This record gives sequence, C-alpha cells and structure tokens, in this order.
Amino acid sequence: MKKLILSLFLVISFTFSFAQKSNISKAKNKALMENPDFAGARELINLALKDSTTSDLAETWYVAGLIGNKENDALYAKALIKQPYDVDVKGKAILESYAYFLKAAKLDSMPDKKGKVKPKYTKEIKEKIKEYYTLQQNLIAYGASQFDKKDYDGAIKTFQVFLEIPKLPMMNNEIPMDSTYNMIMYYTAVAATNAKKTDLAISLYNDLKDKNYETKAVYQLLYQEYVTKNDTVNFVKTLKEGFEKFPSEAWFLQNLINYFIYSGKTAEALVYLNTAIEREPNIAQYRYVKGNLDESQGNIDSALVSFDKALQLDPTLAEAYAGKGRLYYNKAVKMVESANEIKDVKTYNAALKKAEDVFKQSVPFFQKAAELKPKEIEYKKTLKTLYYRLKMDADYEAISKEIDAM
Repeated sequence: MKKLILSLFLVISFTFSFAQKSNISKAKNKALMENPDFAGARELINLALKDSTTSDLAETWYVAGLIGNKENDALYAKALIKQPYDVDVKGKAILESYAYFLKAAKLDSMPDKKGKVKPKYTKEIKEKIKEYYTLQQNLIAYGASQFDKKDYDGAIKTFQVFLEIPKLPMMNNEIPMDSTYNMIMYYTAVAATNAKKTDLAISLYNDLKDKNYETKAVYQLLYQEYVTKNDTVNFVKTLKEGFEKFPSEAWFLQNLINYFIYSGKTAEALVYLNTAIEREPNIAQYRYVKGNLDESQGNIDSALVSFDKALQLDPTLAEAYAGKGRLYYNKAVKMVESANEIKDVKTYNAALKKAEDVFKQSVPFFQKAAELKPKEIEYKKTLKTLYYRLKMDADYEAISKEIDAM
C-alpha cells in the first residue's frame, strides 16, 4: 500500500513538473511570436514562477525576463519609426525584465549536481542588460520621463538601476562610468532632493563632488541638504570646500559669512572675507559683501568705500547701488529720529530739512538699482517710500503702477 501511495505521488509530481515546464515553453513562444501575446506569456510564466518544481530553475526566470525584454523591443521599434507608444509600459517592462534577469543569472551560476558551473543564459542576459544601459531610449528615457512628471520616487528607482548595471559582477568592469553615468547620478541626487530623501541625496552629492560634473551646483545642493538636516558642521565644511574650489564664486563666501554673522562670529567673517579679497582683489561681489559687513558693524564710511570699489569693478552690480542708497536712507532715518527730540520748532525744521536732503541723496542709487534689476520689487518699494516722503508725486504715481503690475 505504501509503495502504491509513493508511486502515485511520484506520478503526480512528474505531471506537475511537466505541466510547468510546458508553461515555460508556451510562455516563451507567446513572447517570440510575430504578434506577441505578452499578457498571455506573463500569465503562463507566473504559474511556473510560483510552482516549487520550476521556481528554482534559471530557465524559468530567464523566460520571465525575456517577456519584458521583448515587449520593450516591440515598443522601441515603434519609437524608431515615430509611432505612438506608452512610455510607462515600456519602462515597466524594462524594470520587470531586469529584476527577472538578475535572478536568472544568479541561478545560472549555481553548480550542478556534479559541482560544476555551466551557465546557459548569463551571456545573453548580460548583453540584454547592457542594452538597457547603453541605449538612451531605455532606462535613461524612462527615468527622464518620470522626472519630468515629478514622479521623483519612480525616477530614483529607474536611475538607480542604471547606476547599478556597470557594477554588476557579470559586467566584469567592462562598462566605463563616464560623463553620462555622472549625469544620471546627478539627476538621481536632484530627484532625491525633490523627494525629500535627504540622506540619499547627501550620499549621491558626496559621490559626485570629485567627478567633474556640475561641481559648483553639486556643492550648492549638498550645502542645502545639510541645512535641511541642521548639520552645521557639514554645511560649513561644504561651504569652505566650495569656496576653495571656486574662489571667484561669491555664493559660497556670502553664505559662509552669513553663517558667521548670524552665529555672532563677525570677526571670523571679516578675517575670512579679507583673506578672500587678498586672494581675489578684483571680484566685485566680495567688495559688496564687505560693504554689508562693514555696515552691520556700524562702519558706515568703510561700507561706502567698499560699495564704491564694488561698483568700480562692476558698474552693473545693482546690489551695490542699493547698498549705497541704503546707507544714505538709514542715515536720514536716524537724522529724523534725532530731529524728533528737538523742542524748538525752527531748529527742528532745519534738522528735518537736512534729513530730507540726505533722503534725496539715496534716490538716484535706488533708481539705478531698479534700472539694472527691474524685476526686483524691493528697490521699487523703497523708491515709492522715498517719493512719498519727498512729495515727488508724479514719480510716486508711476512707481505705484509698476509695483501693482508686478
């Protein structure tokens, strides 16, 4: 009786195994037909993937990968002749196929019963995965489409597959990680920033720092990520490194000095700035920053000299004109405050007249700043206040209209 049950079990097992192997063959045929039935092929291969008699066979996973591969090929052929096709279907087919191919390659490298490794599918899998990497219409195009649609999580997943491929053991370091690789790493990092995946973004930006791709932007974005994490040590370190790499780029110095100022380290800010000016004496932005720093310490004459030097170096620097205008404006405000303490009417009026003369001195500087940067509304708002105070009615009406239009 036991023999009969065992025999029956073996027959049933053989039947199931044969059925699933048949499904593998049928699924492959459906994918390779002149008019492929990809849905039918997937339905059949899924049965084999779930069955214990075939789920550990490299062939099962290879065919599963082949289905998505062939669907991608069919849609790529449409793209070549400018026929409409579904980008998402194509992209999902690639990602599905890639995952199946990796599993197939892993099983294909397992030793047989005699302890020998005789890969049957790995060479072909390797070539197909290479195409996902090298043909721009594949992973790059799909990731870019997701990025454009603001599906940043999806773009990250797709781009990470791209970045992983050259590092696969089966590739044997045959794929160079060139400028295109660096570009995709950069956009993966930007997608991580947009998806608020701060740790991932930081890791990628740090990897990119020395790869000579959008290096200045990489440092700036890395700084912002550290700010998001409130990681003061690393955002200051990043600003200092950025400044060393790009000594003529004022952005790093300005942010560094702002940090020093807000941290009550004005003296350290001045030392850093003066060192920068000694190294790069002809950068107008540095002189402008020094003017702001001098002003913050109450050194108005020094600030005026710094703004003038900035304008000498760059006559189009709107911020320096506004800086000069602000010096006169703030001086006039203090004069008005002092005048308000005067009890004698005649003396008060004389003091007020002197203050108004200083207000007038600030007008042309804000006008020039607004002329150079017409979209900067703050310059116009200050002019509106000045025109009102100085009873420049026609100018007041005109600037009011400009501000309303903005």
